[in-house]
Amino acid sequence: MRTIFFTLLLSFVSIISFSQSTSFYLTGKVINAETKQPMLGASVFAENTTLGTATDAEGNFKLQLPNGGYQLVVTFTGFNTESKRINAADANSSIGFELRQKEKEMEAVAVVSTGEVKDGWDKYGRFFIEQFIGKTNNSSNCIIKNKEILKFYFSKKRNRLKVKAAEPLIIENKSLGYNIKYALDSFTHEYASQVSLYTGNPLFEEMTPTSPEQAAKWKKARDEAYKGSVLHFMRSVYNKQMKEEGFEIQYIVSINGKDSALKLKNFYGALNFLKDDSLQTVEIKPNQNQVGVLYTKAKPAAAYLTENEKEPTDFQFSILTFLPGHSITIEQNGYFFEQNEITTSEYWTWERVADLVPYDYVP
Repeated sequence: MRTIFFTLLLSFVSIISFSQSTSFYLTGKVINAETKQPMLGASVFAENTTLGTATDAEGNFKLQLPNGGYQLVVTFTGFNTESKRINAADANSSIGFELRQKEKEMEAVAVVSTGEVKDGWDKYGRFFIEQFIGKTNNSSNCIIKNKEILKFYFSKKRNRLKVKAAEPLIIENKSLGYNIKYALDSFTHEYASQVSLYTGNPLFEEMTPTSPEQAAKWKKARDEAYKGSVLHFMRSVYNKQMKEEGFEIQYIVSINGKDSALKLKNFYGALNFLKDDSLQTVEIKPNQNQVGVLYTKAKPAAAYLTENEKEPTDFQFSILTFLPGHSITIEQNGYFFEQNEITTSEYWTWERVADLVPYDYVP
């Protein structure tokens, strides 16, 4: 049975040095939308990176980023999160954000109406961990340190589970050496279709290794998590290095009601690959909505094959499903948009939060 996930992943924290030729500075200001006063201490961070900062007393921020595209996110306790898509072209302009206070009364009414489960963690905690953190080897070394903030809501009418958290989840990933603050917007699981959706803002911070051996262990684990991932694939497409990096693609077509894989000779032609040298972006718009992605340099995890006996055993097989007639644009760092216009299924849904590496990760 297939489970489809769409994840908006945003991340944070840590200081990394970049040369002028491969990075740019971004400046801006954060103010209160009602009072127009500057906001001190607002968190400003780039999507899927370990790069972030905080605003000063005047609400100003300055952030250095590697060349590429990002979703810049601003958060402040008690205020709605705001975000904007940016790239190196925004280096010469100031980015402004106006944050509005959350309407707590309206939010409380909306949540209560869905029916909170009093013993939610006891009833759904393990399921949530499997669907959100994952069931890989790395997930066994992940701990949600403040699970008590999670609230579970089940709708009998819709046969749907919803999970919310008023504060960021604190996730300790000892396998990859990351601490993650995950501001969970929402998690829903539709039992009828077995579709899970979760969105939020994970903020990554690298742990400090206690020994060279631990540092080497984390490096190896991060490399393994990166290889074959969506991030690895997008970078391979951008650089026209799919075959070299171990990726192949196929069209998934329906023949007599059954899905079949159509092999492709020209990967980039099948994707309608179009590079804009002035913007340093690549647009892809496949002729078929479903694209099978094979990663041939690693086999599926044994636990995955146990749950999915009919899946290939010699390579990792995933599916990208595009909205009909839609394209996505890929930046040089592997960031792509619009992220809500594609979904992933098969092997890529096996690897969840426990196997994430941030967008600025370089193997």
